Amino acid sequence: MADTVKMATREAYGKALVELGEKNDKVVVLDADLAAATKTGMFKKAFPDRFIDTGIAESNMMCVAAGLSTTGHIVFASSFAMFAAGRAFEQVRNSIGYPHLNVKIGATHAGISVGEDGASHQCCEDIALMRSIPGMTIINPADDVESRAAVMAAAEMDGPVYLRFGRLAVERFNDPDNYEFKIGKAVKLCDGTDVTICATGLMVKEALAAKEILASEGISASVLNFHTIKPIDEEAIVEAAKSTGAIVTAEEHNIIGGFGSAVTEVVCKTVPVPVIRVGVEDKFGKSGPAVEMLHIYGLDAANIVAKAKAAISLKK
Repeated sequence: MADTVKMATREAYGKALVELGEKNDKVVVLDADLAAATKTGMFKKAFPDRFIDTGIAESNMMCVAAGLSTTGHIVFASSFAMFAAGRAFEQVRNSIGYPHLNVKIGATHAGISVGEDGASHQCCEDIALMRSIPGMTIINPADDVESRAAVMAAAEMDGPVYLRFGRLAVERFNDPDNYEFKIGKAVKLCDGTDVTICATGLMVKEALAAKEILASEGISASVLNFHTIKPIDEEAIVEAAKSTGAIVTAEEHNIIGGFGSAVTEVVCKTVPVPVIRVGVEDKFGKSGPAVEMLHIYGLDAANIVAKAKAAISLKK
């Protein structure tokens, strides 16, 4: 695209909620005293009668969301990922997941890129938590275009959805005029023959940068964007394993229980090939500038390149 657009996925989330609210008066938004940060304040300004601030009481918010959903409303309940998935896990599991209610959880400030907020707020465990809840759909968009599409798709489907958004502004790479989003289907961004890089969230852009570096060294990499982590696109993973024989996964999350784990589970039961995961390696975060944190924890193109070479070396 001619102009570079950078926007935090949380910003795109707020804008999408307003757009959705204009189209459907059944949409209701809840927040836990963080509307300015989660960007649900945009919806509050546009539709004050359909916005509820539950205060700093995330567990209660999930129960209120569950109740509202039983009256025919499409409910978006928002907070930081650490609180939406962590503090309120029991209520999400028992009050939303177990009865399979139509609640969409808008979790912002996920991952290490929360930056200066430090380890207490850098949630790198939320995907693992939400993956463990039966019937929970998990969507982790990579840019503003995908974030808007994810919100619209989540509103259309019936059942609980965990939408994961970030604080850091990320560069747009999807074309807003030519983009098709389908829950549960990965998007192939480019073909390769030596290794497949499976990425999600802000790591998709790093995967594309890694492909260029690898290409300059004569290594051909395929890149897949998994905006949906659950249900995972097993067909795309099997095809990748068969076509390149080596896989690298990239996520802004703990490598334990997250996207990489989902991919390896599929590979192990279908087409066993070398898989190396790029992510937070079982550590807590620390306070610092967001971009610097990403480099410190190896969440960048350079580490993807190194892991891609290692995966290729393991091929038989």
